[in-house]
Amino acid sequence: MLWFRAPEKVYFKKGCLPVALDELKTVMGKKKAFIVTDQFLYKNGYTKAITDKLDEMGILHETFFDVAPDPTLACALEGVAQLRAFEPDTIIAIGGGSAMDAGKIMWVLYEHPDADFFDMAMRFIDIRKRVYTFPKMGEKAYFIAIPTSSGTGSEVTPFAVITDEKTGTKYPLADYQLMPNMAIVDTDMMMSAPKGLTSASGIDALTHALEAYASVMATDYTDGLALRAMKLIFKYLPAAYDNGQTDVKAREEMATASTMAGMAFANAFLGVCHSMAHKLGAYHHLPHGVANALLITMVMRYNADPTPRKMGTFSQYQYPHTLERYCECAHSLGIVGKNDEDTLNKFIDAIEALKERVGIKKTIADYGVDEKYFLDTLDNMVEDAFDDQCTGANPRYPLMSELKEMYLKAYYGK
Repeated sequence: MLWFRAPEKVYFKKGCLPVALDELKTVMGKKKAFIVTDQFLYKNGYTKAITDKLDEMGILHETFFDVAPDPTLACALEGVAQLRAFEPDTIIAIGGGSAMDAGKIMWVLYEHPDADFFDMAMRFIDIRKRVYTFPKMGEKAYFIAIPTSSGTGSEVTPFAVITDEKTGTKYPLADYQLMPNMAIVDTDMMMSAPKGLTSASGIDALTHALEAYASVMATDYTDGLALRAMKLIFKYLPAAYDNGQTDVKAREEMATASTMAGMAFANAFLGVCHSMAHKLGAYHHLPHGVANALLITMVMRYNADPTPRKMGTFSQYQYPHTLERYCECAHSLGIVGKNDEDTLNKFIDAIEALKERVGIKKTIADYGVDEKYFLDTLDNMVEDAFDDQCTGANPRYPLMSELKEMYLKAYYGK
């Protein structure tokens, strides 16, 4: 069996936030809302549009704004203590991936205080056949996700990544119970995103679309979303990067692309580019979108081998066809070469040109990661990346030595 799942409600278009929130009172009769965000967004007034609307509707609210860029289990437990004291019937997570991830974890621990976090974080090969069944969500609180950047797609995905502050280990949780009930994608919340965030999150969304399209779990349902997202990113990311504060059209199309790519990978999953990027972020604190940008074209070349040493597991196709899949992406963007190999090369050149256009540097070394420390942590990163939850859906099943080689190429440049 295959499936396609998305939040019950996804609202989009500039200015849709107050209109969508109206439902809390008029349709659902909610009484108390708990807002989860980070300090920067809180101090810069991003929650004001939400709290003003809640006040207008007479809904009581509290705000937790201590979410760190890589949310920790300790931070989630702190939020849960506040949640239990306040007992809301709605949780609103606003921010980038970190705030939405932290909100999802708090939601689980609030609804099911007896649920074991480490049981939930247990790895598996197929999301439908788990040893541990996630508890049913949404019985105490309705969950709303509001993104402030166009990248993670977390508002429409069943995933959350949380860090154990004691060991530094990142735990990706994945279960459709973690899917938000409502996503509100309002461009008004994204207009002031700085250039660095715009480029990193834009390339992150592009990576989501590319990995979902090449995944062993890709379907016709996810393919359409992934292709359209790529098209929008190629067309509008440069304008959003250059004139993000004023170009409403570019911002809106990037928000759409990010959410569509999110829906694609929520159902088709990702691959080793994300496995490696997660660890690059964990060990060397590079922004997630930048980490993906440094690895994606190398991973594409690796995946496009027509005779891979090991194929991906549970593929929905008979023979390796990733090269042809990448060519389909290229063709949808109007990139055509003499043959498939030439098309792939031209496509990779176009991605590299887009990265350069929006200020992404060439190598890991260019981002100031110390060479000795990088080499000292390399073997651990390789092992952790191989063990990452995203590796299973990659169309070519990697050897650790191959991951190591890609990391080294990404550090030094070719």
